[in-house]
Amino acid sequence: MKLGVLLFGPPGCGKTLIAKATAKEAGCRFINLQPSTLTDKWYGESQKLAAAVFSLAVKLQPAIVFIDEIDSFLRNRSSSDHEATAMMKAQFMSLWDGLDTDFSCQVIVMGATNRPQDLDSAILRRMPTRFHIGQPNTDQRKSILNLILRNEEVDRYLDLNEIARETEGFSGSDLKELCRDAAMFCVRDYVHGSNEEESNGDRLRPIKQQDLKRAIVKMRKSKGVSDLSEFQDNLNVD
Repeated sequence: MKLGVLLFGPPGCGKTLIAKATAKEAGCRFINLQPSTLTDKWYGESQKLAAAVFSLAVKLQPAIVFIDEIDSFLRNRSSSDHEATAMMKAQFMSLWDGLDTDFSCQVIVMGATNRPQDLDSAILRRMPTRFHIGQPNTDQRKSILNLILRNEEVDRYLDLNEIARETEGFSGSDLKELCRDAAMFCVRDYVHGSNEEESNGDRLRPIKQQDLKRAIVKMRKSKGVSDLSEFQDNLNVD
């Protein structure tokens, strides 16, 4: 079985986690391939390292060879590419095609990227199965918040439905940072001795609705400069 799978979408939406979960559920060995692993200062060594990766995957099959930020490694080829880099890419694709020779081979090459338009057309041809991993909807954001806060002490009046509605446009990574910021408000109150009437000995107070709302405001301010044009306009302000 030779299969190429591409996961693409905005950052922070769990593409890498999906790849790991897929390997676990399918009972496959997971090889997280870093592009730096294939680079070597000696001429010709990079091709040998690429061959070693596929040889290892075949021996460990069923296996998934995962390449995060695959656009940085297998981007569009051009005449300006360094000879060693071009040869490494060609060797990688040749070995990838070589998996077809053994019909019992159970190796999947999976990649994740935020910029699928930068991938080489030859790579896209080898990845016919493509999944767009988008921003979570309201119900999904509530489930993510429940998962993040399940081991935390939270106020019994906490309304995650409201928080999920107010976090439109937040990725899973943003929600994790949101909960971390909310927890930090509890720590700051404990350190500065505020809300003493709510404290319970040496324990931190539970995370409240207001903590999450304050964290939302903070994150929206940090995400305020949302595009390059706005960023450039801010730079031009005296």
